[in-house]
Formats: sequence, structure tokens, C-alpha cells
Amino acid sequence: MTAARTGEMLKELYQKLWDAFGPQGWWPGETPFEVIIGAILTQNTNWRNVAQVLDGLKDEGLLDPRALQEMPEEELARRLKPSGYFNIKTRRVKSFLDFFAQRFHNSPAEMARVDLGALRAELLKVKGIGPETADSILLYALHKPAFVVDAYTHRVLSRHSLAPESCSYDELQGLFMENLPSDVPLYQEFHALLVRVGKEFCRPKPRCSACPLHEWRTSRE
Repeated sequence: MTAARTGEMLKELYQKLWDAFGPQGWWPGETPFEVIIGAILTQNTNWRNVAQVLDGLKDEGLLDPRALQEMPEEELARRLKPSGYFNIKTRRVKSFLDFFAQRFHNSPAEMARVDLGALRAELLKVKGIGPETADSILLYALHKPAFVVDAYTHRVLSRHSLAPESCSYDELQGLFMENLPSDVPLYQEFHALLVRVGKEFCRPKPRCSACPLHEWRTSRE
């Protein structure tokens, strides 16, 4: 498939999902720091559990980088428990907080001034932050054009013959970033729409007949 055709197919896919679901308003969060912590905590769990943790921290005035950095690990682990894998996530949050304080003086604005490529490379060196989490931080907290790839993205695109099942994270991300405008709102909505269709229809056991992409797929086969 040519680059031009790939771009056309991605735009068609986006429009189909937009027509079906409308704007998603994702990622929820009142501050960039809240979005960052949410991105770390949402690994291997559902958002409802993460929201419970974030709301609890906010209610006590503890959703603050200094407050969390000074909090003993045992206490932080107790507060993160609803998010699952809480001991691992406690260490990941602490690793990020140390990096955030030392490198950026707890300032998302200072962080956002760093070039996308350089900042992504720095984030990936923080223990516990992989490509999906790093790109979620870049796209949703810092509004940088880094397309987020997740299991839903991979499943939807491979099932609709837009990417092979063996496609790596970087290859799949490149498919979007090389064939779509470098546009933060577009990347945010597209990712959120892929998550929506993946959760509701493109499940491990798919619900194709009810999916808004079913007719689109059939028309291309």
C-alpha cells in the first residue's frame, strides 16, 4: 500500500470512528501532573481504579509532586493499592518523581520546553516508563505530537489489514505519524477513538456485526 493510500485509509478510519462515537475528551485530568501520574498508574489496570486513587489524593491535597516525593513508600503503596500492582507502581511513581524534581524542578512547563525526541528519550530512561506511558505523558500532559499506541490500536489496525500482526510499537506509531498531519488534537482524538472501539467491539473475541467499522471493512474486502 502506498503512503498516500495509507494516509487516506487512516483518515477514513478516523472519520468512521468520529461519526460513530463523537469526541471523547480524553485524557481526563485537571493538571499536567495529574495526567502524568494517571499515565503511570493506568498500566495493567482500568481507568476506574486509577480515578479512585487520583480522587483520593486530590481530596487530601496530596496530588502534588513534593507531597508524593516526601511520602514514605509504605504510605504511598497503601494509597495506590486500588490501581493494582501497587508495590511496583509505587516504585515507578517514586522513580518518576525523583527524575521530575532533579531534571525539571517539578515544573511541567519546564519539561514541555524540551524537544520531543530528546524528552522522549529521557522519559524512556526512567525505570518503569515504557513507550506507551512516555507517549501518553508527551501527548496528553505536555501536548506534544507523539501518537500513543496500545493493544487496542494494534488489534484494530491488524484486523483491518492496515498493519501486520507482527508490527512493533515503533512501526505502528510510525504508520500514524508518517501518514497524518503532526497535530496534537488529532492524535489525542484518534487514540481515544481507537480505545473506544477496541473496548466495545474489537475485543479479543470481536463483536464485528455491531461494530461501526464492520461495513467499512466489508466494503474493502
